[in-house]
Amino acid sequence: MSFVPGQPVTAVVQRIEIQKLRQGENLILGFSIGGGIDQDPGQNPFSEDKSDKGIYVTRITPEGPAEVAGLRMGDKIMQVNGWDMTMVTHDQARKKLTNKREDVVRLLITRRSLEEAVKQSKGSHPRQ
Repeated sequence: MSFVPGQPVTAVVQRIEIQKLRQGENLILGFSIGGGIDQDPGQNPFSEDKSDKGIYVTRITPEGPAEVAGLRMGDKIMQVNGWDMTMVTHDQARKKLTNKREDVVRLLITRRSLEEAVKQSKGSHPRQ
């Protein structure tokens, strides 16, 4: 999915709610991110057109909070607790995700399989 910065985005999204795991003073989400407007999009293995500067899930901890909640490697994070993640730096995204005052992270994500499923369903039903 690609888009032009500053223009409205149409995307098929899924809501995912992750309960952070408390380990001492730390709250664990169980995933890592890549991307951001300050990063080289050509290095992002999940960007289809190599110009997408979005925030992507790059690693999932097996049986961690993110995997249990249904997050997958390659998911693009569109929102974190209502905050737009389509035009943020890597550090801004990390800070929103790791806010110690929040035990739950509510994400809106998109993934290629969601987009493909919608395209297939539109193609299999004639318009009326």
